[in-house]
Amino acid sequence: MTASVLLAGCDTDQVSLATNAKANQPVPPKLLAAMVEKDMDLQSPILVRLFKQEAELEVWKQARNGQFALLKTYPICRWSGDLGPKVREGDRQAPEGFYSINPSQMNPQSAYYLSFNTGYPNAFDKALGRTGSQLMVHGDCSSRGCYAMTDEQIAEIYSLGRESFFGGQKAFQLQAYPFKMTPVNMAKHRNNPNMPFWKMIKEGYDHFEVTRQEPKVDFCERKYVFDAAKAPDAKRDPVFDASAKCPAYVIPEEIASAVREKDARDQAEYAKLVSRGTPVARMNTGIDGGMNKIFAAKIPEGSTGLSEGAEGTTLQMLAMAKAPGTIPGHVNPPKPNLDAVTTSPQDEPVVAVSAPANTRVAAAAPTEKSGFFSSLGRKMGMGSAETTATTPPPQATASVAPATASTTPTTAASRLKAAVTRFVPGHDKSKDAAKDAPKPAVAAKPVEPTKPDTRLAATRPALKPSVSDGTGEATQIMGAAPVVQSNSFDSRFGAVK
Repeated sequence: MTASVLLAGCDTDQVSLATNAKANQPVPPKLLAAMVEKDMDLQSPILVRLFKQEAELEVWKQARNGQFALLKTYPICRWSGDLGPKVREGDRQAPEGFYSINPSQMNPQSAYYLSFNTGYPNAFDKALGRTGSQLMVHGDCSSRGCYAMTDEQIAEIYSLGRESFFGGQKAFQLQAYPFKMTPVNMAKHRNNPNMPFWKMIKEGYDHFEVTRQEPKVDFCERKYVFDAAKAPDAKRDPVFDASAKCPAYVIPEEIASAVREKDARDQAEYAKLVSRGTPVARMNTGIDGGMNKIFAAKIPEGSTGLSEGAEGTTLQMLAMAKAPGTIPGHVNPPKPNLDAVTTSPQDEPVVAVSAPANTRVAAAAPTEKSGFFSSLGRKMGMGSAETTATTPPPQATASVAPATASTTPTTAASRLKAAVTRFVPGHDKSKDAAKDAPKPAVAAKPVEPTKPDTRLAATRPALKPSVSDGTGEATQIMGAAPVVQSNSFDSRFGAVK
């Protein structure tokens, strides 16, 4: 019976914080030294912020002056879905918003090494009818609606949360954002339909930025309210209901004025960026989630997907850097949804200039010896010389007239090919240009069978089962114990996110 209780779920009061060796690991010496340097106590409160676009998790800790300071930033190994909040069960979205993590949400018996439940849906989500369950921050570097770290990373984060609870913190706040709420990011995503929601949670972001204190979060009229206090003439604290009318409340003037000043600066910078024609970011790319560059650089055909890294840093530059933890062999980098590509409008969407030009998007390896475009062409019902390589070509005539430059407008097939080419790493566009260039007249030759085009298959090896150093073993931190995979991600994942 005890075992069944422990394995029943992640957020049950019967599960204590530290019931095994994994959950009892001490805070690493380097983090302890950083706490001493930043004037923090081991058991002082923490606060966690998550950013999808940057693929980063920040742990903030309260210093002895009462304010929170950044202790450590962890690159996120994998998150799923798109930029935007989770709406319904099964949409693969990782949640966005403000959530509270109490000791009962910490899971030392997780199938993903260690984990904690985000607490989604909160009162705001429920008021909007949003559904979903068991949305976690966990190890194993695999995600279906969660934020996945490496096992070594989640061990550190878990230990920091555990110590804060031992020190008396009732719950720590989790703030999940699509990106860092800067003017440039707001300008890049200004046409995104989620912008009203993002502006609302940006208020909480700004409250934390100007005060370095955990903002008090309430909900009313299906919206977030931050740092609300009772009015001077009120006899009791305001009572909030996410679905009901907001009660009378005030925001302390020292906080309100600082937030107004920050917002005014942000709005002025935002207006400048828009007036200069800052391009908007691509939407609906069909790519499932993102991954920090440090991990994408370690994986064959690795891609950051919807995440971005520091400007000027390429995957090749990070290839020799040490990965922050063990990367399991079953990890899958973000891949483009080719069905979304084929059904998307033919017009080229505008891409924000601040996105790294060298960020690559991995595509699924071809399963046939014929070329990538031949497979895609057959699915689309289009035929060409490349998609019918096994069909004998028409008989050549005695002479061929010199080709002339074509003035025919771009066709839908060529636009589709150009769009899909963007998702094929290593594809040499110069070869396509040479192949399509006008050719001089040649004498007729006997017809020879055309060989299948295997160039893409040669340049795009199939995704390997693990990050390999030549021996087939997964990459891991020096000195870290390898994680034994008991079964696959799909078989261990009980609930659809």
